[in-house]
Amino acid sequence: MSRNLHQEITARVLAALKAGTCPWRQPWSSNSTGSSAMPRNALTGRAYSGVNVPLLWLTAQTNGWTQQLWLTFKQALDMGANVRKGEKGTTICFVSTMEKEENGETIRIPFLKAFSVFNVAQCEKLPEKFAEAPPAAIHNDARDDLADSFVAATGVDLRHGEARAYYRPAGDFVMMPRFESFINGDAYYSTLFHELTHWTGGAARLSREFGKRFGDRAYSVEELTAEMGAAFICAEFGFDNDGQQEQSAAYISHWIKALESDERVFVAACASASRAVEFMRGLALADEVEEVSRAA
Repeated sequence: MSRNLHQEITARVLAALKAGTCPWRQPWSSNSTGSSAMPRNALTGRAYSGVNVPLLWLTAQTNGWTQQLWLTFKQALDMGANVRKGEKGTTICFVSTMEKEENGETIRIPFLKAFSVFNVAQCEKLPEKFAEAPPAAIHNDARDDLADSFVAATGVDLRHGEARAYYRPAGDFVMMPRFESFINGDAYYSTLFHELTHWTGGAARLSREFGKRFGDRAYSVEELTAEMGAAFICAEFGFDNDGQQEQSAAYISHWIKALESDERVFVAACASASRAVEFMRGLALADEVEEVSRAA
């Protein structure tokens, strides 16, 4: 019998949500070991994306692992190391395709394919560079020049002054409360990255469906997309995004309802979030190239 990976993934995330845990809300600064909080392959350095990111975060959080470095069983052997006996792998997935003939045409049908990875904490005889480092002390109570430059490079119409944060499609701008009104820099940037992810879905950019009312499927998917997008960027910059739980209580209730009604919602939202983040990175990279050209 073939596995239903959408169902397996959704069941795992639902269990965490119902237990009061959001896998994508993490205190990245206090848990940081000096490396990126985004899960990466320890051998290739390549970052995981989409639904694999929160799945790996959840496993690390459950087991108390502080390094976001992962390997397949074979990769550990290729490095002269090994997975310790009795260790259980974490199932992640990637999108593959199958071909089907229909009306004389070849159609490619996407599907999820599973494989297992292990955290470096589950391995032994690894090279010295993978030894766990002591947590790095990070304080983000002031404006962050690098994050501000990243946001500016996207070209977003960013405004400040109101008491709430939102993206308004009609005017195509992001409104934020003043920096000083947030409890700390982490709260400001995690909120800004959430709204910036919404902004990527504008008609002139990735053109996502925002939903017409709080709680409908499209609305829930978009909110999950923004949550995941913010989490991905916060992990890259090392900003905590584990606050504002009370504010998210209503959203969590609707996310649970959405995931229970459609097992594909969470995977779809994570994929959208990865596309949104890559879109923003592309804008930032293009801005850097332009800066270099002007300097030359």
